[in-house]
This record gives sequence, C-alpha cells and structure tokens, in this order.
Amino acid sequence: MSRNFPPTIPAIVQQHVDEAAALRNVRAYLVRAPHIKLKDLGRLDERIAAHLDGIAVSGPLGMHLCKVALERPARGEVFAAAVRYIESGFDEGLVNLMALAEALPETWPGLHSAFGWASAASLREIVSALLHRNSVMAQLTGLAACAMHRVNPGIALESALVSRCSVLSNRALRCAGEVGRCDLLRQCLKRLQSDDDECRFFAAKASLLLGDRQVALDAMVDVAQTPGPMRALATTLAMIAAEPDATRLLLDRVSSPPGDERLTLRAIAHAGDTQNIPKLIELMSDTKLARLAGEAFSFITGADFIALQLDRPRHLAVRAVAGDSLGEDADYEDEGLPWPDAEKVSAWWNRNARRFSPARRYFVGAPPSWEHCLRVLQDGYQRQRVVAAHYLCLLRPGTIVFNCAAPAWRQLRGLNRLIGG
Repeated sequence: MSRNFPPTIPAIVQQHVDEAAALRNVRAYLVRAPHIKLKDLGRLDERIAAHLDGIAVSGPLGMHLCKVALERPARGEVFAAAVRYIESGFDEGLVNLMALAEALPETWPGLHSAFGWASAASLREIVSALLHRNSVMAQLTGLAACAMHRVNPGIALESALVSRCSVLSNRALRCAGEVGRCDLLRQCLKRLQSDDDECRFFAAKASLLLGDRQVALDAMVDVAQTPGPMRALATTLAMIAAEPDATRLLLDRVSSPPGDERLTLRAIAHAGDTQNIPKLIELMSDTKLARLAGEAFSFITGADFIALQLDRPRHLAVRAVAGDSLGEDADYEDEGLPWPDAEKVSAWWNRNARRFSPARRYFVGAPPSWEHCLRVLQDGYQRQRVVAAHYLCLLRPGTIVFNCAAPAWRQLRGLNRLIGG
C-alpha cells in the first residue's frame, strides 16, 4: 500500500506510529509519578495528540502501519491501533483488536487507555454496543470506558456486579465507586464477604467512596494488614478514610508486623500527623528510605523540596546511592523524587512548625477541606492529586472520583466545572 505514496511519507507515518506507542507507555508511568504536575502531563499529551493526528491524516496508510505494528503486539501498539479504530467507528477491525487483547491480557491496559483517550462523542455508540454484547471482554471494555470518562453505565453496571466472572464483577465494583453510584452501596457491602482478596479490596474501596465508614473501613484495614498486591493502596485509603484521632492506632495496625518500613512511611504520609515529622527527618539520612521519607514530609507539610531548595545537590545524592542497591520497588517508586537534605529540612521545620497544630490532620500543608483539595488537584503532583480526588469523595460521598489520568485538556475542563460549581 505504501507504494502509492512518495518514499518519505511512509517513513514519517511510521515514526508517528512508533512515537504514539512509545509515548503512551511513558504516559502510563508519568500519571503515577511523584514529580509530575498537570501542566507536565499536558505537554506530553500534546505530543501524543500530534502523533495520533499524523496517523489519522495519513488515511489508509496510517491504519495499515498500525496493523503492521500489531504483529508484535504490546500496550503502546494496541493503544495506537485502538484509537484509529475508535475514530473510524465500531467495525470488524476493533472487534478483532479486542480479540487479540483478550488472548494477551498484558495488552489490556493499552486497549483500555485508548478508550480513555478518545472523546466521549466518538465513544457513545461504540460503548453502548460493547455493553450489550454477549462477551466478557466487550463488557469489560465498555465498563472501563464508562469509568474512565466517569459516565454512569446504567443497568449494565448492575448486571456486571452480579456476573460470575470475577474480572468483570471486580471492574464493576471499581466503576460503581468511581461514578458515584450511591444506590449500589448495599450491593458493594455484600461483596465484602467474598473469598477473593481483590474483590474485597474493590468492594471496600467502592463502599468507602459511597459513604460507609464502618464495615468498609474495617475491611480496608484488613486488606492493609494482609500481604499482597493491594496492601499499599489499601493502606493509603484506610489512613485517609479514618478519623484523625484514630490514625495513630491504625498506623500501628497497618505497620504490623514490623519490617516493611516503606509501607509504614506511606501510612505516616497519609495519616497527616505532624507528630511523626521528627521520625521522617531522621529517616532522611537513610539512603534506602530518604526519598520516600521526604515525600511523606511533603504530603503532610506541603513543602516543595525543589522550590524551597531543601534537596541535596545532585552529585552528592548520586554519591550517596552509588553501590547501594535499593531494590526494584524502591528504584521504581522513588524515581523522580528529590533527595532531601535532612539538615535543611530540619531547619525549615523549626521555622514553620508553629503553623501546624498537633491535634489536626494535614494534607499537603493544610487540613483536607473541599477547597484545599481542589487547589491540590490544580497545582499538586500526581500522587498528591490522586489522594486529593479521593478526599473529595470522602468529604461528599457520591462525588464522582476526579480522573487524574485523563487527558490534560479534559482534566482542565473538569476542574473548571468543579471550581465554578
């Protein structure tokens, strides 16, 4: 097909395909990164959009090269192809791509992120068709699309909640909490009795967001105390959902048995208790925990280490970590975090401690009020923004969870509506 075009054109379009796939994968990391703000995400999204536009305007050639890229299917390649199929309408190509993804579950995030990227207008008919297909993969993708756009799937959500397929019913639990379906709270609470750890986590999360602070919180604490892939997320949610005067006891519970200092630091960060500040400053001298301790300090106080120059010079930080293996989890989680200078941080705290009351909970420098959480959504770092979005739901149960992973321009529109409202 490329023989109908000047030789340079296929090469240019191929570059668009390659870059769209690669940048999608970069984005998947950055939406969870500790050093990224909405404006940074916006710059990346403009680049992704430009490459996707380049594929679109090339017509059949762009579609052909997306299909060729699927000969080695990965998340980025599935994303680029899915965006093109979605923009072209619900056709056999999209059905075939979904079948490919079903056979390769590791590519699901790429497929679903394409539905999160596409405009609501281009998805309306496609998602309706998916939700009504007699296919778990189709219904799963339809639910994911609704959840990412924070659109109520209606009766399709209720049907998915009682599905015998755990993957589908768990996604329905997530969706119920994300879109604020308070009418489904009772059904979510029933799922807390499940033998499946993942189901219990999503049921507890949905129930917390929809207004239950008793049974759901107890269930979330249980997950936070149980080793497994959901433990870190459960710890965050349990700490921010608990009443401030209960967080000290809860901190002891989720940190038991001792040994996982990184989990303990997460719990401290989200407890928001300034009485833990001296411990955090002390841990900033520990190479393996310094950056995470610094992030916890910022979660409580709002201090921006870079802006306030509370970080160590890069050459000293590199020298400190040289030859010291931090472990895969630490390397991944801490990437992008500044290396705190414990002496500078201690001096800053001595000057500013009087602004903080030991009897109150703090989140990025202030008690987590509605107005403050909106400011964090506007100006905070991604990890802070995600927590702010959940605080809004805890403050007003049934609030739709703000999607901090949506395209930046959609987030800005959503923020304008929230602030204007």
